[in-house]
Amino acid sequence: MKLGNLELKNRALLAPMAGIADRAFRELCVQHGAAYTVTEMVSSKGLTLGDKKSAQLLTIGSERPCAAQIFGDEPETMAKAAEKCLAFSPAAIDINMGCPAPKVAMNGGGASLMKQPQLAYEIVKAVSEAVTIPVTFKIRKGWDEDSVNAVMLAELCEKAGAKAIAIHGRTRQQMYSGAVDYDIIRAVKQAVGIPVIGNGDIIDEQSAALMLEKTGCDALMIGRGALGNPWIFERINAYLSECRVLPEPTVTQKMVTMLHHIQTIIDYKGEYTAMREARHHAGYYTKGLRGGAALRREICTFEHFEQLEELAYKIAKENASCS
Repeated sequence: MKLGNLELKNRALLAPMAGIADRAFRELCVQHGAAYTVTEMVSSKGLTLGDKKSAQLLTIGSERPCAAQIFGDEPETMAKAAEKCLAFSPAAIDINMGCPAPKVAMNGGGASLMKQPQLAYEIVKAVSEAVTIPVTFKIRKGWDEDSVNAVMLAELCEKAGAKAIAIHGRTRQQMYSGAVDYDIIRAVKQAVGIPVIGNGDIIDEQSAALMLEKTGCDALMIGRGALGNPWIFERINAYLSECRVLPEPTVTQKMVTMLHHIQTIIDYKGEYTAMREARHHAGYYTKGLRGGAALRREICTFEHFEQLEELAYKIAKENASCS
């Protein structure tokens, strides 16, 4: 897949996820084969007003190519925010038109833009004219089943200057429930000339191959399937390019990777913040392991990295003895 002049090395991309896909997680996923990442979404208003947290979310390290994602509902403000993003040297500017979270969608941003196609067009046009790097956007099937308009919106935004589109095959009303609609992704792919990235329920090699087969999309965007599972990218890459099924990571590999992940968060955010975020991440890394529920309850009480190290060693030892 080509994004403007940028050629991606494979089809497996990391989705932007608020509160999850921070710099540490993006770097980890790139180390395991993700060809492209996107920052957590940043408020265009906050960024233009000099909000420090917004700027922190846009810091990009070794996880390149990485796009900067912004959200909002004012074309001029979005354009100014896109210009400010350039200070962080992103590969592209991604416009969020798919976030279903009430605090975003009920305030004019995210998926609510799907209810205002003309405004969406004006935003993409304003941002495209403000920056020289590619502009992309992420949408859903529609707001609800009575207003499925992904194809129309995709065509409008392509005319406005967008260079690629990512589409999640559910409506905003569905959130993350129900089945992904492959047909709508395929319809979008057939309607536009820019690359289309399929998103939704890609959790392993087989679901990745199914998305490609059913939709004809150019690339895959993996979100929740990567939680506690950065190996998903290298597994998908091996399956699609070489028809190989890589072995599942061992419990020891999971624990080593988890510790590396949390240590990196500590390096970037400090131990206090990192150990609270570790509670969420560790829940995914320990899912399905022997005594997992009890382990996750214990993790929620930790304040220091040494406690997590001790537990990780214990988990690896106990599961190894049972294998």
